[in-house]
This record gives sequence, C-alpha cells and structure tokens, in this order.
Amino acid sequence: MAQPQHDPAPASESVHDHDDAHDHGHDHGHEHHTGLRGLLVSVLGHSHDHADSVDDALTSSARGIRAVKISLVVLAVTAVAQLAVVAISGSVALLADTIHNFSDALTAIPLWIAFALGTRAATRRYTFGYRRAEDLAGLFVLLMILGSAILAGYESINRLINPVVITNIPVVIAAGFIGFAGNEAVALYRIRIGREIGSAALIADGYHARTDGLTSLAVVFGAIGVALGYPAADPLVGLLITIAILFVLRQATAQMLARLMDAVEPELVDQVEEVARSTPEVQDVSRLRVRWVGHALEASMAITVDCDLSVGEGHRIAEQVRHRLLHEVSKLDTAVIHVNPCGHDGVDPHEALRHHEIVPASAPSASTTAPAGLDATLPM
Repeated sequence: MAQPQHDPAPASESVHDHDDAHDHGHDHGHEHHTGLRGLLVSVLGHSHDHADSVDDALTSSARGIRAVKISLVVLAVTAVAQLAVVAISGSVALLADTIHNFSDALTAIPLWIAFALGTRAATRRYTFGYRRAEDLAGLFVLLMILGSAILAGYESINRLINPVVITNIPVVIAAGFIGFAGNEAVALYRIRIGREIGSAALIADGYHARTDGLTSLAVVFGAIGVALGYPAADPLVGLLITIAILFVLRQATAQMLARLMDAVEPELVDQVEEVARSTPEVQDVSRLRVRWVGHALEASMAITVDCDLSVGEGHRIAEQVRHRLLHEVSKLDTAVIHVNPCGHDGVDPHEALRHHEIVPASAPSASTTAPAGLDATLPM
C-alpha cells in the first residue's frame, strides 16, 4: 500500500519499540562502536557484569552466536574425520558427503556475523538497525549449498568416467555413521535454539544439517554396494547425494525468498489481530502488517476508537494494545499503532489525503476493512 512520503504522524499515533515498553530503569553502559572496530566488537562480544540486565534481543542473539559456534566446531571435526577416511579409501560418495559437511560448517560463519550485526544500534543511515543481516546471510548459505552440489556432482561424474578402486570399505561405512551422528546432533541443537529464539535462518540451517546426516547414511549404502561387487554404486550414490543437495537448495531458496519478501504465518497475523481487537475500547483493527526481521517480529496497524475521546485517551488505548501484544505474541519486539477516530460524527478524518488514494486490484481480506469514514484505499 503506497504511503505519502511527507505524511507526518498524527499526535494520536503510538510508535514505540520493545526497549521502551520494558524500561529496565538502568543503563547498560555499552559503548556503540562503528566501522571495522564495531564489527569486531559485535562478533567477538564484550563482558557483562553479572548484575547487569541484558534485554531479550541481545540475549537471543548471544544464544544464536553460541549455537553457530558450537555447531561449527562439531561439523568441522566431523568433516575432518571423514576427509581422512576419503584419503585412505578413495570413496567419491564419502567425498561428496564430506564436501557438503564442510560447506554446512562454513554457513555458520555468515550466520555468526549476522547475529552479531543484529545487536548493533541503529544509525542515522540504517534507522531500522542491522537485524535484516540475518536474512541476508541466508543468500550466502544458498550459494554455499549450490557450490557444494556442483562440486559433488562433478566429482561423481568424473569417477563414473574414470573409476577408482575403493579400499577399506569397513572404514568408509564407519565414516558414514560418524557423519550421520555429527550432523544429526547439530541439527537437533540448531533447530531447538532456533525455535526458542525465533530464528528461521538457524532452524533452516538445522534442517540442512539433518539432510546432510541422511546423505551420510547414503554413503554407507554405497560402500555396501561396492562390497557386494557393484563398484559403480559409489559414484552413483554420489550423484544421489548431489540430487539431495539440490532439493535442500530448492527448499532453502523458497524459505529465504519468502523471508526477504516479508512473508509471515497467517496464524500469527490472526493472533496479533485477535489480541488488538479484544482490547477494551478498540472498535476495529485495520492496516495490519506483521513481518519477521531477523529473529524478531515487527507489527503495525491502525485501531479505531471513539471519535469523542481525547488525544490522551486514544494514546492510552494504543498503549494498552501495544502492551498486550508485547506480552502475548512471542518474539514481537516492535509495535507501531496508529489511532483512527470512528466516523459517527460524520467527519472524514482523512479528507486531506483523499487525492493520494490508490485503488487496490482486489480487497485483501475482511481483517483489513477500514473503519467508518476511512476509505480502504487510504494510508493509515
């Protein structure tokens, strides 16, 4: 919905973020660095006194950073162990799986940087802050997955054309089980932490690790095929792993593009709307928008109240809505609430903006119906 670029917020509009809603009553005393020094401080972190209170966003980012650190170490150890077996056995299926595991380990690095950047304070240039970096890191993850698929496919086709005798098959089988165990452990950890902090990127990377674990089991079947007298089984399994990687790429691409396009679960929108509508003295809710930015939710809406109320009373109602949203909607840390007067007095409160009307192609839904006196094509 197009918005006039010079439309000042009315006095009755309530625009706040989570920090203001939960004033801790003390200063963290953090110095906000800029440039390269600021990035290093963000990534490496800084110490906190035990008595200091750390807000939810910083805590979630810290947990995300810890998760990618631990998973990076586990996957790196797993991949190195498998690489040693590749050198001994010459298994291309195991090589393909090892390549994928290395790429999966490296995807933790951009996520680490993105979590760190997300904790930095907003600036006059980046007025919304840096939390979108977490979503952008997903693009690098996609490139890494694509690269691993290309390399694994190339190696598999090359081994079909130029066969190599595989030795130490029991060791290859053992390495496949090692890959499965390491990846599944990382998958369980990433998914659990990702759900707890609301990070779709971390959850997706967890499912990616789980898929890697399943492809490690495929290596086991390839080695068994070779042991049974089918030497082509190893590179063929390598090709199957390549196809599996491409399926992961397809799924991950859909998730990342949806996130970058501000897609959100409809059930979440319903929850936000229900909380706002059930607040006393709210007559209607319109212009409802909810989106994920990094691992935090942002919401904006217009509420309709009695036009006979004062500006202060309208603001009080908006604050009640906002307060309930922050408590009842998990991961929501920003709520922008615009107050509209009802139209029972016959006055159109948006008459001055009528010439900015944009007629939509179709009505979005009943939940975005404008209140009396406010055309549905007008901005908030």
